[in-house]
Amino acid sequence: MAEDTNLPQDDNLSVDPDNAAGELQEEVNALDTDTAEGADGGAPKAEASKTDAELAELKDKYLRLAAEFDNYKRRTAKERQDLFKTASQELMVALLPVLDDFDRARHHTKDTEDASAVRESIEIISTKLQKTLQQKGLTPMETKGGTFDADLHEAITQIPAPSEDLKGKVVDEVEKGYYLGDKVIRHAKVVLGS
Repeated sequence: MAEDTNLPQDDNLSVDPDNAAGELQEEVNALDTDTAEGADGGAPKAEASKTDAELAELKDKYLRLAAEFDNYKRRTAKERQDLFKTASQELMVALLPVLDDFDRARHHTKDTEDASAVRESIEIISTKLQKTLQQKGLTPMETKGGTFDADLHEAITQIPAPSEDLKGKVVDEVEKGYYLGDKVIRHAKVVLGS
């Protein structure tokens, strides 16, 4: 092959040099293709078509995977939006009877002078509300007299401890803390004894 391309050229030919050079180059190109195909038995074209087929298959897989992932993202985003819209629905439905009790208590005690009747209705409703919230996973923290824990408590102030056993412990609770399941949703605001 290298021998054919380095043929000596005769400058004294009477034939048009452009045509002669073009014909010679075409013959060399044809000879190169014939020898390349003959040596490998058509392998370069077969390998090229096989590689192109694999490339097309991989592109197809990639496009399908990308489309599937986009669909997954859209679906999960929609599900998340739906969840946020309806997340509090169950709790609201559970609290409706408590709201009804408040309306009934206000209606029945609006003309009464009896403070104990008002107090009793408030106590009944408060107990019902606490039970409903506990059923939904809300539990209050028990802090009074316990040791201070920065993960659970927020110290408001320190006062002199009323007794020796309350030094460095929670003396009073200003605002109750709550758990929802195992998670702290509100830290207890406490007063420490020093």
